[in-house]
Order: sequence, then C-alpha cells, then structure tokens
Amino acid sequence: MQPLSDRTAGFTDSVIRRMTRISNQYGAVNLSQGFPDFDPPKAILDRLAEVAHEDYHQYSITWGAQNFREALAAKQTRYMGRTIDPNSEIVVTCGSTEAMMTAMMTVTNPGDKVVIFSPFYENYGADTILTGAEPIYVPLTPPEFTFDPEVLELSLIHISEPTRRTPISYAVFCLKKKTIVRDILCLL
Repeated sequence: MQPLSDRTAGFTDSVIRRMTRISNQYGAVNLSQGFPDFDPPKAILDRLAEVAHEDYHQYSITWGAQNFREALAAKQTRYMGRTIDPNSEIVVTCGSTEAMMTAMMTVTNPGDKVVIFSPFYENYGADTILTGAEPIYVPLTPPEFTFDPEVLELSLIHISEPTRRTPISYAVFCLKKKTIVRDILCLL
C-alpha cells in the first residue's frame, strides 16, 4: 500500500469516529453521529416515492440546481436586505464540510497563515493543513470563551510577515496597532 502524504501524517481519527467507537464499546447512547433508531416519517417516504417517478433523474450541475439556487437567493435576499444573484453569489455543496474546504481552497495559498480560535470544529485545522496553509491557534478562555487580545496580537504580528507576493482580499484589523493585517482567514 502506498504511504499517505506527509501533510496527513499528524491526523488522527475524527472526534465523531472515536466517540462512536467508545459508545459501541460501552453500549452507550451515541450522541456524536446521526444514527436514527426510527423510520423516517411516512409523509417523507411517500414524497420520495412520488419524486422518483417525476421529471429529472440526473446529478445537478456542479454549483447546484438552478431552481434551488434561485430559491436560496430569494430567501437570502429577504434575509440580508440586498439582492443576491443565484448565478454568481450562490454555490451549493454536499454539506458544510465540503463548503468549508471549498472556501479554504478558494482563499488560501500554500504558506498562508490561518487564525483558528480554539476550541474549534475539528475540520478547521485539518482543512487548513490540507490547503497547505499554516494554522495559528488562539485559545478562547471559558466560561465566556473570550480571547486574550495580547495572544491574538502576537499571532497577528507573527502572521503579518509577508508570505506571498499577491495578497488576497481577506483582512483582519490589528487591535493594538489599528492597522489592517492581510493574508488571514479567521474561522470561528
């Protein structure tokens, strides 16, 4: 078997996978994954049977079916108070993990730095590493989960060193110096 890439060498099982294994080991209720122990509602099954005999039986286009994007654009237009273009401002993904990785691949380049507030959703660090960027972890302190501005400031100063020739449009405001620090994507 071919070895895995170096960038995945530090990855371990996901929290969900570990919790499922522990839950199975002890016969516990598994709250970490969506394993329903009941059938779907009859109305949903009936509608599924109906649409199986309808119209279109093909994958949608890569960025999402036109009618779905239009519905999302109409909803977001009402919610955000500005017109959303379904053809240039909406992309449909298979889930939040794919959406997050798509966003990361779109706005980061190898060598960029990404500030991640910790604790964090486990894919933030992995996605950052897979894009070739470097995660910079800034701890949030319980019980209010605030961060120490000094720690963030140190991270921002570290990150502000130029890492590429052409900056992206993301920017973070540096609290102390009251300046913009570029080439950062913050995930919270």
